[in-house]
Amino acid sequence: MRIARFSIDGNVAFGAVEGEGTPESGDLVLDIIKGIPYADHELSGVKVPLNKVRLLPPVLPSKVVAIGRNYAEHAAELGNEVPDVPVAFFKPSTSVIGPGDSIAYPSFSSELHHEAELAVVIGRMCREVPKERVKDVIFGYTAANDVTARDVQQREKQWARAKGFDTSCPLGPWVETEVDPSDLTIQCTVNGEQRQLGRTSDMIRSVADLVAHVSEAMTLLPGDVILTGTPAGVGPLNVGDEVAVTIEGIGTLTNKVIKRG
Repeated sequence: MRIARFSIDGNVAFGAVEGEGTPESGDLVLDIIKGIPYADHELSGVKVPLNKVRLLPPVLPSKVVAIGRNYAEHAAELGNEVPDVPVAFFKPSTSVIGPGDSIAYPSFSSELHHEAELAVVIGRMCREVPKERVKDVIFGYTAANDVTARDVQQREKQWARAKGFDTSCPLGPWVETEVDPSDLTIQCTVNGEQRQLGRTSDMIRSVADLVAHVSEAMTLLPGDVILTGTPAGVGPLNVGDEVAVTIEGIGTLTNKVIKRG
């Protein structure tokens, strides 16, 4: 099931996405969900065309835990070794934006990069989750762009400002609850030109490995997000660019880059 979060007439709701096509095609409708999708809920039967609503970030995470250097070719392209243990860092909740929202080029950077990633959405409060039970705590998956101020990352060493600035974590367009994450195509285009193309099967550590590793240290809450790393091909974004992340079986997340006001 594809579950979107949206606003219409000033109200925010969740809905199940029905039909085939793109958000702009007019072929998709939303069946509004009664309640919160992480808990017991049911479809209301009240349907609205998806192209008549504003899609929001599919979740509002209390935290986004991101994993660096989880694809060997990406680590190599930046001159890094594959780490012995997962490299984890945080992106604050204020960094999250949704499909169609603008990425604001930070004033303190002159080298902004895209990083297409598979995002794991947690569905229940959990900690110390063994790998064999990880699937029980996952709500679903969405597309993400770990937008990075590369020059700041290299200059400051700590990644908080480079990867945690406002609008640096686009998520969407919705959460897919029934996809197998083990071997999906990940693609990133900028102005229609392909920049990244990889498969989740190339991840050094699997989704189960990452959820178990993160939850060993901290409690995960419903709606929390884990970013699983990016394949090779990261590159620059400029003001005016349109960047799209497409993940097989999930959908396409599109955002434009604007000058920070």
